[in-house]
Amino acid sequence: MIYGYIRVSTDKQTVENQRFEIEKFIQKSQLAVDSWIEETISGTVSPSKRNLGKLIEKTKRGDIIICSELSRLGRNMFMIMSILNVLMENGVIIYTVKEKYRLGEDLTSKVLAFAFSISAEIERELISQRTIEALKRKKAEGVILGRPKGKKNSRYKLTGCDTKIRSMLNEGYPKSLISKQLHVSPSTLYLYLKNKNIF
Repeated sequence: MIYGYIRVSTDKQTVENQRFEIEKFIQKSQLAVDSWIEETISGTVSPSKRNLGKLIEKTKRGDIIICSELSRLGRNMFMIMSILNVLMENGVIIYTVKEKYRLGEDLTSKVLAFAFSISAEIERELISQRTIEALKRKKAEGVILGRPKGKKNSRYKLTGCDTKIRSMLNEGYPKSLISKQLHVSPSTLYLYLKNKNIF
């Protein structure tokens, strides 16, 4: 499948310019767009909350996405690189009309994908460091972090399942089957029963 992806940030902007650029490109390349995806939304919005996210989920190896330029995928470089990395890992080919990029499974694309993944790793490390530094600063300021010492957790994975658990126990279901039905380990169920005095 070949997808044409168009994104504009506001209603005042028109999708026609991008569509024209992509159509001109596919005529030269002797390709045909099977499906157009258009949306009016800011590039700062997470891809998962855009039509782009749905497109990424349904694409398969060998599919092609054509957009007018990389900035249509996202507002900042980190977001764009993350999107490209996911697409290339899934074997999806990306064409950008203005930059004339063809990102797929060739060596150049693999080098770029490697650079993208390294950048993502660096960003994750920086986030982790910033989190640790923020926690250290709060601790130095006397802020108590985490659950107060000696206070038991009041919420568990099975919180809110009391009625269902009691009903299944009354009907004679074995605890191993109840834990499977509730998607938890038997030890989690036993601990919950003990803490809630349900036998």
